[in-house]
Amino acid sequence: MEVILLEKIANLGNLGDKVTIKSGYGRNYLVPQGKAVPATAQKVAEFEARRAELEKAAAAKLSESQARANELAKLSVLITHKAGEEGRLFGSIGTHNIAEAITKLGVPVGKHEIRLPHGTIRHIGDFPIDINLHTDVVATITIKIAAE
Repeated sequence: MEVILLEKIANLGNLGDKVTIKSGYGRNYLVPQGKAVPATAQKVAEFEARRAELEKAAAAKLSESQARANELAKLSVLITHKAGEEGRLFGSIGTHNIAEAITKLGVPVGKHEIRLPHGTIRHIGDFPIDINLHTDVVATITIKIAAE
């Protein structure tokens, strides 16, 4: 299946690229999410007419993501959780807990944007966390996990 990308997608292509993908990926994810359109002659013509508008929107998203990354760089995040004497947490800290803690500090972050290196955090300490704000913008912050 050939599609025209309406935004930059990691490991696939940039705005306006005509790429060949598997049918299910296009039909079930890219097209319904508004990230691509089928590459028919009519859609190619429509895309070329809207290219400037789409590039302007993509540039605005990128600048917004960079501004959020600058705000995140200023934060120091502390999460307290019940822990045993050896520093092992009762339970774990996941993306939902981290997103909630960052959002409380004033920078809205979704749990889908957080990339944990090992799935969940189960020990007390400092952990570097990547936050994928845009395909070109990845902010790294340090989360401090402390015992209650």
